[in-house]
Amino acid sequence: MEAVIAVVALLFVLFLAVGAYATVKVVGAARRGVDRTITQARRTVEDTTLRARTLAQPGAVGELAQLRLKLRTSMRATQDSLRAGVAEDSSLHESLALFQRLSAHGHELDDDLKRLEREPDRIELSQRLPALKERTEQIVKAADSLRWAARDRAHKFADDDLDLLSEQIDMEAGALRHWTKEPTDDQPLTSWSDPKPTAGTAGTAGAKNGASPAADLNKPSQPKPQASARAEAAERAAQEPTRQAITPPAPQPTYPWQKKPKPESTT
Repeated sequence: MEAVIAVVALLFVLFLAVGAYATVKVVGAARRGVDRTITQARRTVEDTTLRARTLAQPGAVGELAQLRLKLRTSMRATQDSLRAGVAEDSSLHESLALFQRLSAHGHELDDDLKRLEREPDRIELSQRLPALKERTEQIVKAADSLRWAARDRAHKFADDDLDLLSEQIDMEAGALRHWTKEPTDDQPLTSWSDPKPTAGTAGTAGAKNGASPAADLNKPSQPKPQASARAEAAERAAQEPTRQAITPPAPQPTYPWQKKPKPESTT
């Protein structure tokens, strides 16, 4: 009885542990989903705000907003492209590591641009704007180079695979159409590929040989080799003397001490 209670208690504790683990996992996944949704919504709001500033606020503030929008769009596109490609191509791990280093410079530049948007001194802002543009162009160019190189690599592999697949399909299609090839002199027609003679082909063949089908019918048919062999065997059998199946009995010898048989009387 005590063993049964111990087993039941152990199973109860095990179920509690599994339930707690599953609850933690579900809560963590839900939290990550919520954080991802919040981050995406915040990013969308910031991008919309930057687009609005680009159109509504001309001058240095509008240019800063345009630089931030350009930087964020390029960095986000490169990040998504590399993360999607690294799952299929392991050689992109090094490119992703380089992008992480580039990302640190991009975040630093984005923070500088965001801080300068609240700068009250427009003259100082106008003086720093060319250097910020140059730095933004340098980071965007590096990010675009990584992104397009990864895309070109993926397209190259896809093109090579497509070319190889096309060659294999062409070979298979040629193998399936082998009956359309004309037989050569070294390869005669097989029994199922021999063309069936028709009336037109028979007449044409007779005309080429200089004889008509009626003349062919008048010619005596030549005996086949098997029939002639059978006829010769029958003739040889008829010419040989007939042999008796059973040898007749030889006459018995008579000796002088034997008495002659008396003739039977007729009376």
